[in-house]
Amino acid sequence: MGREVVVAVTDGKLDFGPWEQIYYGAFDGNRPKRVLVKVIGE
Repeated sequence: MGREVVVAVTDGKLDFGPWEQIYYGAFDGNRPKRVLVKVIGE
């Protein structure tokens, strides 16, 4: 399982394909997590 995901945003909404979804599973216990969001414009 990967730990990174790249999703396009179109018209303010996540632009998933017909079979794409994001699932989050934490299997390493209760420890601090970090979320990094990169915004790249045109």
